[in-house]
Amino acid sequence: MNKIYEEFFKIGIVPVVALKDASDAEPLAKALRDGGLPCAEVTFRTEAAQDAIRSMTEKFPDMLIGAGTVLTRGQVDAAVLAGAEFIVSPGFNPKVVSYCLEKEIPVIPGCSSPSDIEAAIELGLDVVKFFPAEASGGIEAIRAMSAPYRKIKFMPTGGIHAGNIKRYLHVPNVLACGGSWMVKSERIKHKDWDGITSLTKEAVFAMLGFTIRHVGIHCENEAEALDAGGRFAELIGAEKNVLNSSVVSGTYMKWVKCPGRGARGHIAVGTDSVERAVYQLTKRGFGFDLSSGVYDTCGCLKSIYFAEEIAGFAIHLIQNECREGV
Repeated sequence: MNKIYEEFFKIGIVPVVALKDASDAEPLAKALRDGGLPCAEVTFRTEAAQDAIRSMTEKFPDMLIGAGTVLTRGQVDAAVLAGAEFIVSPGFNPKVVSYCLEKEIPVIPGCSSPSDIEAAIELGLDVVKFFPAEASGGIEAIRAMSAPYRKIKFMPTGGIHAGNIKRYLHVPNVLACGGSWMVKSERIKHKDWDGITSLTKEAVFAMLGFTIRHVGIHCENEAEALDAGGRFAELIGAEKNVLNSSVVSGTYMKWVKCPGRGARGHIAVGTDSVERAVYQLTKRGFGFDLSSGVYDTCGCLKSIYFAEEIAGFAIHLIQNECREGV
């Protein structure tokens, strides 16, 4: 897969931006970056688009900036000249798509029907924009089209918001989602950059879906684990379940029979995407023990330990069981 598409997957949410004033581009890009989404699709709905893209790419070269609502080859040229790294169009225009392929710039055309998808496949594409997502049938439509077109990845855009983003990202053939709820025009108009950063952070945490899955407490031996597990289960009115390496009280508490990883024990943090969580947390300064990574049969990371302990507890991420079948 193209490296830019791999980056889309890790980021998960692509903010779709419309700017009337190019001077807003730099503070908006910073707000998105600080909030955890170092990416933007700047739409050619306004005359400020080219200058906005140029400003973002020059000030924040580490961000992934592209052009959206691209309808003509001239707009492709303008976007590329400004530094755009990818092109997004609302529909499937074979002339625009072919032109992008000739210029070797990733292009994601809008497709909402099997005919559109087959036209994209004919030109060698494997990622398309599903637009307008909600109006075109939403998740069920994507799942239906994913059955015959299993190698196609979708970027749903249109009607995506904080309330449905997780359900879209749980669909295996969804690469990432485009959304504008964190960059509404009113917030940009009033230069509410702190508000945009806050909404962006909320979007990221909603996408990651962090939960405490269990806490493992080290015991000196099996007898102590059996006693502690039994007493705690009785305390909370839960069942005691004896496993090979631990005794489980209820759902979250594990009493480990022999000391293992972590001076005092370990804490398992569930997430809807271990890979996206690693990406986000690495950018925030957290380190990981790469040798501890466990992968599923598809090569996807499903668990990994942090490099450092917290108060003597080893922390590891584990994949929530949330992805839908197709």
